[in-house]
Amino acid sequence: QVQLVESGGGLVQAGGSLRLSCAASGRTFSSVAAGWFRQAPGKEREFVAAISRWGGRTYYADSVKGRFTISRDNAKNTVYLEMNSLKPEDTAVYYCAADTRAAFEWWGTPTNTDYWGQGTQVTVSS
Repeated sequence: QVQLVESGGGLVQAGGSLRLSCAASGRTFSSVAAGWFRQAPGKEREFVAAISRWGGRTYYADSVKGRFTISRDNAKNTVYLEMNSLKPEDTAVYYCAADTRAAFEWWGTPTNTDYWGQGTQVTVSS
């Protein structure tokens, strides 16, 4: 089992930046791929970014490529999402996730994801 707890959400103006953190506990963190998804009101949960077990590979949704950066520190059991040039359409609840599949097999879809955090709200005002 992996328990995930997000932090760092909040209210920011368009063009601003936020850094989300996700602290993991339980299973050895380097044994799981990690990532971020988001869900806006009335919309389905969508993929944002994913990172392989040791951080060597990253994957991004087209909508955030070039603006968001995912990273992880296995010594601290933490995965991060640095979000720059935020837009109002980035407003959503952001969920940290982890999966026992390799990142290249798992990224892009929330389907059958093994572990989820409780979510943190990000609101971008125009």
